[in-house]
Amino acid sequence: MGHMIAGSWVADTDTLDSTSKEGHWQRTPSVIRSWIGRDVDLPAERDRYHLYVAWNCPWAHRVLLVRAILGLEDILPVSIVAPRRTEEGWVFEPSSGYADHLNGHDALHEVYARGQNDYDGRVTVPLLVDSKTGQLVSNESSDLMRMLPEAFGALSMSKIDLYPTERRAEIDDWNDRVHRGLNNGVYRAGFAQTQEAYDAAIEDVFSTLDALEQQIAGKDFVLGEALTEVDLRLFPTLARFDVAYHTAFKCTRKRLIDYPELWDYARRIYALPGVKSTVKFDIYRQGYFSPSPKRNPLGIVATAPDISWDQE
Repeated sequence: MGHMIAGSWVADTDTLDSTSKEGHWQRTPSVIRSWIGRDVDLPAERDRYHLYVAWNCPWAHRVLLVRAILGLEDILPVSIVAPRRTEEGWVFEPSSGYADHLNGHDALHEVYARGQNDYDGRVTVPLLVDSKTGQLVSNESSDLMRMLPEAFGALSMSKIDLYPTERRAEIDDWNDRVHRGLNNGVYRAGFAQTQEAYDAAIEDVFSTLDALEQQIAGKDFVLGEALTEVDLRLFPTLARFDVAYHTAFKCTRKRLIDYPELWDYARRIYALPGVKSTVKFDIYRQGYFSPSPKRNPLGIVATAPDISWDQE
């Protein structure tokens, strides 16, 4: 997939995510973590910042959901990379509608190099850039989910509080459970290199789904009647589960539609204003079934499941 060393792109077939000697896949932490409004050189200003995302990335999807729910589309412009990575990593394809609207670069690693000429590490989305200076602001989705409401809440069309003070401990607890067991768990299953690592990951995935099925019963959202950050971290994984993770990542014990409460809940989130426009099921299939020497050497894309996300 490639990475950057001292600001230069190095194309290779390995990721900087590591695998333990027991075959457990481990995600590499994000390293760009500045904060609009807290850092003196990053004031909260309309149209100053630019967001880079990929439709098929669940971590970027979280941030797109916050942007949509809060009505920040006219305040925070976005550029979308092409759905499949190449030897250059995430790239732009203007002829297909995937263009860098800020600087017209051909690849995302050029955006990283422009903003930090000695950057070392992975080239990932989401990425927030200061369009005035080119500075890289953040490529950590959990930070961006809180940064955008904090920085642009006064300009938002919605007054939804996704991280209310009185519920922060509960939100943090569920965020951690969902991340470890499900958001990251499906990747641990899909990239496992031993049976033991796969079995452990699958147990985490489905014990988390089982717990969520019970938690959501009788509620509109995970924590009750109010939409919170937890829901926007959970939904991207649910949206990809049956169309991709179930088969491509071998999460085959159950499908999302086999969980009555979670299936109703997921479609309820999908029906919220702005959410449907952030969901691209066909792109998920193309992305997760892209050619991979270990997971899918022939690049055969599985057919889509015959289900409807629209509420009846």
